[in-house]
Amino acid sequence: MQSRIKNPAMLFPDAMQAALALSSAVEKSGLSATIRGLVHQRVSQINGCSVCVDMGWRKLREGGETDERLFAVSAWRDAPYFTDAERAALGLAEATTRIADRSDPVPDEVWDEAAGHFTERDLAALTLTIALTNLWNRLNITTRQVAGEWVKSAAATEWRETVEK
Repeated sequence: MQSRIKNPAMLFPDAMQAALALSSAVEKSGLSATIRGLVHQRVSQINGCSVCVDMGWRKLREGGETDERLFAVSAWRDAPYFTDAERAALGLAEATTRIADRSDPVPDEVWDEAAGHFTERDLAALTLTIALTNLWNRLNITTRQVAGEWVKSAAATEWRETVEK
Protein backbone atom coordinates (compact mmCIF):
# COMPACT_ATOMS: atom_id res chain seq x y z
CA MET A 1 0.00 0.00 0.00
CA GLN A 2 1.21 3.50 -0.81
CA SER A 3 -0.22 6.87 0.13
CA ARG A 4 -1.61 9.07 -2.62
CA ILE A 5 0.08 12.21 -1.30
CA LYS A 6 1.51 13.37 2.00
CA ASN A 7 -1.06 14.13 4.65
CA PRO A 8 -2.57 17.46 3.54
CA ALA A 9 -1.90 19.06 6.91
CA MET A 10 1.78 18.30 6.39
CA LEU A 11 1.77 20.16 3.08
CA PHE A 12 0.37 23.31 4.70
CA PRO A 13 2.38 24.16 7.81
CA ASP A 14 -0.23 26.69 8.96
CA ALA A 15 -2.90 23.99 8.84
CA MET A 16 -0.73 21.59 10.85
CA GLN A 17 0.05 24.29 13.41
CA ALA A 18 -3.65 25.11 13.76
CA ALA A 19 -4.57 21.46 14.26
CA LEU A 20 -1.74 20.97 16.75
CA ALA A 21 -2.78 24.11 18.62
CA LEU A 22 -6.34 22.82 18.90
CA SER A 23 -5.06 19.41 20.02
CA SER A 24 -2.85 21.10 22.60
CA ALA A 25 -5.79 23.12 23.94
CA VAL A 26 -7.83 19.94 24.36
CA GLU A 27 -4.91 18.16 26.05
CA LYS A 28 -4.70 21.04 28.56
CA SER A 29 -8.47 21.04 29.15
CA GLY A 30 -8.39 18.66 32.08
CA LEU A 31 -10.36 15.95 30.28
CA SER A 32 -8.77 12.60 31.08
CA ALA A 33 -6.14 11.39 28.61
CA THR A 34 -7.72 7.95 28.92
CA ILE A 35 -11.14 9.24 27.86
CA ARG A 36 -9.58 11.16 24.98
CA GLY A 37 -7.62 8.09 23.89
CA LEU A 38 -10.57 5.71 24.07
CA VAL A 39 -12.74 8.14 22.11
CA HIS A 40 -10.00 8.60 19.51
CA GLN A 41 -9.70 4.84 19.15
CA ARG A 42 -13.43 4.23 18.79
CA VAL A 43 -13.99 7.04 16.29
CA SER A 44 -11.03 5.80 14.25
CA GLN A 45 -12.41 2.25 14.31
CA ILE A 46 -15.80 3.44 13.08
CA ASN A 47 -14.22 5.42 10.27
CA GLY A 48 -11.74 2.69 9.38
CA CYS A 49 -8.66 4.89 9.74
CA SER A 50 -5.82 2.41 10.04
CA VAL A 51 -3.27 5.14 10.80
CA CYS A 52 -5.26 6.50 13.73
CA VAL A 53 -6.21 3.05 15.04
CA ASP A 54 -2.53 2.10 14.93
CA MET A 55 -1.41 5.31 16.62
CA GLY A 56 -4.30 5.17 19.07
CA TRP A 57 -3.57 1.77 20.57
CA ARG A 58 0.12 2.65 20.83
CA LYS A 59 -0.60 5.85 22.74
CA LEU A 60 -3.14 4.12 24.99
CA ARG A 61 -0.66 1.32 25.70
CA GLU A 62 2.03 3.91 26.55
CA GLY A 63 -0.49 5.39 28.99
CA GLY A 64 -0.83 2.05 30.76
CA GLU A 65 -3.95 0.63 29.13
CA THR A 66 -4.46 -3.11 29.38
CA ASP A 67 -4.82 -5.44 26.43
CA GLU A 68 -8.34 -6.33 27.59
CA ARG A 69 -9.48 -2.73 27.32
CA LEU A 70 -7.63 -2.10 24.05
CA PHE A 71 -9.14 -5.18 22.43
CA ALA A 72 -12.64 -4.41 23.72
CA VAL A 73 -13.04 -0.78 22.63
CA SER A 74 -15.12 -1.78 19.60
CA ALA A 75 -17.40 -3.84 21.88
CA TRP A 76 -17.55 -1.35 24.76
CA ARG A 77 -21.30 -1.81 25.31
CA ASP A 78 -20.90 -5.48 26.19
CA ALA A 79 -17.42 -5.53 27.73
CA PRO A 80 -17.10 -5.17 31.52
CA TYR A 81 -13.89 -3.14 31.35
CA PHE A 82 -15.25 0.40 31.04
CA THR A 83 -16.58 2.87 33.57
CA ASP A 84 -19.95 4.55 33.19
CA ALA A 85 -18.21 7.81 32.26
CA GLU A 86 -16.12 6.06 29.60
CA ARG A 87 -19.27 4.43 28.21
CA ALA A 88 -21.01 7.80 28.06
CA ALA A 89 -18.04 9.31 26.21
CA LEU A 90 -17.90 6.38 23.78
CA GLY A 91 -21.65 6.65 23.16
CA LEU A 92 -21.34 10.36 22.39
CA ALA A 93 -18.35 9.66 20.16
CA GLU A 94 -20.28 7.08 18.15
CA ALA A 95 -23.35 9.29 17.74
CA THR A 96 -21.30 12.34 16.78
CA THR A 97 -19.24 10.35 14.26
CA ARG A 98 -22.28 8.69 12.67
CA ILE A 99 -24.29 11.88 12.18
CA ALA A 100 -25.64 10.81 8.79
CA ASP A 101 -27.05 7.53 10.14
CA ARG A 102 -30.20 8.90 11.82
CA SER A 103 -32.57 11.85 11.74
CA ASP A 104 -31.61 12.86 15.29
CA PRO A 105 -27.84 12.29 15.10
CA VAL A 106 -27.04 13.00 18.75
CA PRO A 107 -30.22 12.20 20.69
CA ASP A 108 -30.89 13.90 24.01
CA GLU A 109 -30.46 10.60 25.86
CA VAL A 110 -26.90 10.23 24.54
CA TRP A 111 -26.04 13.84 25.34
CA ASP A 112 -27.73 13.72 28.76
CA GLU A 113 -25.83 10.56 29.67
CA ALA A 114 -22.55 12.27 28.86
CA ALA A 115 -23.65 15.46 30.64
CA GLY A 116 -24.31 13.37 33.73
CA HIS A 117 -20.63 12.45 33.91
CA PHE A 118 -18.83 15.49 32.55
CA THR A 119 -18.76 19.23 33.18
CA GLU A 120 -19.58 21.68 30.41
CA ARG A 121 -15.85 22.25 29.89
CA ASP A 122 -15.25 18.48 29.72
CA LEU A 123 -18.10 18.12 27.22
CA ALA A 124 -16.52 20.84 25.08
CA ALA A 125 -13.16 19.04 25.20
CA LEU A 126 -14.85 15.73 24.43
CA THR A 127 -16.69 17.24 21.46
CA LEU A 128 -13.45 18.77 20.17
CA THR A 129 -11.67 15.42 20.59
CA ILE A 130 -14.34 13.71 18.50
CA ALA A 131 -14.19 16.43 15.83
CA LEU A 132 -10.38 16.40 15.66
CA THR A 133 -10.29 12.64 15.37
CA ASN A 134 -12.81 12.78 12.54
CA LEU A 135 -10.66 15.43 10.84
CA TRP A 136 -7.49 13.30 11.05
CA ASN A 137 -9.42 10.20 9.97
CA ARG A 138 -10.74 11.91 6.88
CA LEU A 139 -7.36 13.32 5.91
CA ASN A 140 -5.65 9.95 6.35
CA ILE A 141 -8.34 7.88 4.65
CA THR A 142 -8.76 10.17 1.64
CA THR A 143 -5.04 10.23 0.95
CA ARG A 144 -4.54 6.55 1.88
CA GLN A 145 -1.94 7.14 4.54
CA VAL A 146 -0.26 3.89 5.55
CA ALA A 147 -0.49 2.64 9.12
CA GLY A 148 2.89 2.31 10.74
CA GLU A 149 4.65 4.48 8.17
CA TRP A 150 3.89 7.79 9.83
CA VAL A 151 5.13 6.56 13.21
CA LYS A 152 8.59 6.03 11.68
CA SER A 153 8.70 9.34 9.80
CA ALA A 154 10.59 12.54 10.53
CA ALA A 155 7.23 14.30 10.68
CA ALA A 156 6.16 12.03 13.53
CA THR A 157 9.33 12.83 15.43
CA GLU A 158 8.74 16.55 14.90
CA TRP A 159 5.10 16.20 15.94
CA ARG A 160 6.04 14.32 19.14
CA GLU A 161 8.58 17.00 20.01
CA THR A 162 5.96 19.73 19.44
CA VAL A 163 3.34 17.96 21.53
CA GLU A 164 5.76 17.23 24.37
CA LYS A 165 6.69 20.93 24.77
